[in-house]
Amino acid sequence: MTWRPGPRAEWVAAVNRGDVWPLAEVAAVPFTLERLAGDAASRLGRSGADVVATLGDDSVEALGVLLPALEDEANLTVLGRWITHRFLARLVEQRLALEAYTASDPEVRGEEIVAPWFVVGAPRTGTTVLFGLLATDDRLRAPEGWELLRPVPPPARDPDPSARIALAGTELQTPQVVADGLVAIHEYSARMPKECLSAMSLAFRSEEFVARYDVPTYTEWLHRGDPLPAYEMHRRVLQVLQRGAPTRRWLLKSPVHLQALPTLLHVYPDARLSTTHRDPVAFLASVSSLVATMRSVHSDVVDPVAIGRYHVDLYARSLDRLVDLVDDGTLAADRCTHSRHRDFVDDALAVASGIYAHFGWDLPAPTRAAMVAYLDGQGTDTGAVHHSTATDFGIDPVEVDDRFARAAARFLSAPAGPTGADRS
Repeated sequence: MTWRPGPRAEWVAAVNRGDVWPLAEVAAVPFTLERLAGDAASRLGRSGADVVATLGDDSVEALGVLLPALEDEANLTVLGRWITHRFLARLVEQRLALEAYTASDPEVRGEEIVAPWFVVGAPRTGTTVLFGLLATDDRLRAPEGWELLRPVPPPARDPDPSARIALAGTELQTPQVVADGLVAIHEYSARMPKECLSAMSLAFRSEEFVARYDVPTYTEWLHRGDPLPAYEMHRRVLQVLQRGAPTRRWLLKSPVHLQALPTLLHVYPDARLSTTHRDPVAFLASVSSLVATMRSVHSDVVDPVAIGRYHVDLYARSLDRLVDLVDDGTLAADRCTHSRHRDFVDDALAVASGIYAHFGWDLPAPTRAAMVAYLDGQGTDTGAVHHSTATDFGIDPVEVDDRFARAAARFLSAPAGPTGADRS
């Protein structure tokens, strides 16, 4: 048995047959830098050359790899191409808006991002429930979907962000309408806390493109390259978002940080990190299901075995590297916690309480009550229920047990404390 996408709605099939005008005409436009910059220039009253110059050499290099990969490798449907054109147009426009805002308010670069707190576990290990649980603490600020998709102007200086919220909501919910079952795996909305990838995509160096598209040339380039520009863009987005607002500690999340922890600590040297852990066979099947479903929004050609293989290789390397960083002291014990998925299932509030205690932070009664209410709203599960298995993605449990043995021994086999918090 292998993974299969859910049934297509008739309207999706009609669009992909080319029956819906002008979607088919728009979708046929090639993915080129000249066309992307020209379209942005025509909407904004600028020249294409000015758009390219404003994006800068690093982003132009990234787009020089990404755009041909989308055209030649991703096997996009008509609807997939249309969605992707809109996605890229939003990224370019928001990047230009970010550059314009920074030029008009250069002191924004002096905004300090103090001791941000990152949830950095592998996907489907409890990161979403931990992120949501911690976001109930009103002393923390978790970016909402609309803020990361459309960060300019700073929310504190925008008396009515409703249009931005609506636009972001439409973009985030579109894949859930196209792909049957996506919302059961991972729900997205404009007002929900959002992962860091959306800020990093403004640098065009982001795993978000890999999750959406089968673009091996871009994927290889991304992992071979320097993640620093993406993290610098991430910091700039946070600086803009907090401009003019009361300072609160940022609460942030993305599994992608596991692949770049030294860079994250270079950009945010006082960061706190909370990592979640789960049996690798379970989380590998789950994240592969998510990515396969997301890719099916954009393409009818989805290779589940290749997706499974990619995640086995990616997370075997990154979790081995995590052990190294703990062992060599890069991830000092006083700034990191490690929690197990099964402990979340048993008592998520106890896990959160233990994390706060580990960092020496208080957990006031109102915050604890808000966490209880959040958990009550989540039911008893700490992650979406769906039915893909390792076999669906060609994942061999014996191989996984071998390749993840070192990380499992370190983070999953230790005796359970009251919360599963850091024991390194």
